[in-house]
Amino acid sequence: MSTHVKTKNLGDLYDLAPLEWETVAAALADIGDQAPGGRGPDRHSHWLTTINADGSPHTTGVGAFWDDGRFYIVSGRGVRKGRNMEREPRCTVAVAADDYDVVVEGVAELVTDPATVAHIAEVAAAGGWPARVDESGLALTAPYSAPSAGPAPWHVYCLTPTKANALFVRDPGGATSWSFD
Repeated sequence: MSTHVKTKNLGDLYDLAPLEWETVAAALADIGDQAPGGRGPDRHSHWLTTINADGSPHTTGVGAFWDDGRFYIVSGRGVRKGRNMEREPRCTVAVAADDYDVVVEGVAELVTDPATVAHIAEVAAAGGWPARVDESGLALTAPYSAPSAGPAPWHVYCLTPTKANALFVRDPGGATSWSFD
């Protein structure tokens, strides 16, 4: 789990208190049901930005799960986002949780530990996507996935945060950035 090393209050201009990372991280963990139709217009889309081979950004919706201080991203290895994370692991995940708009920057790594893949399958199933570990023990399969994920199997990438920014979208508001070790 990442620990913050630097907090910057971006709401100082308006005399707003800095946000607490622990509260924002708890909101990321509580996003809940991601199944189609599960939360209707209140569902939470995760947006992954990776770096294309030519240096340009590539942003796409992904299945992502916040667990133990990290984002776990599900993707086919052969689709652009998977190829991009394996070639250039620096990336971001953005999501609008109920009370916060959050962007987490970090470094993604292909998960090759079968126990971690199995744990993320359980997290995904608890969140409404009926994923299970495939016969290799290193990837996921399910009756469906996002069309942009490519065909099964889908692999898991772990994004370890290096920075994060959050905007509190309720009164009184606030915005804070964090750097992690």
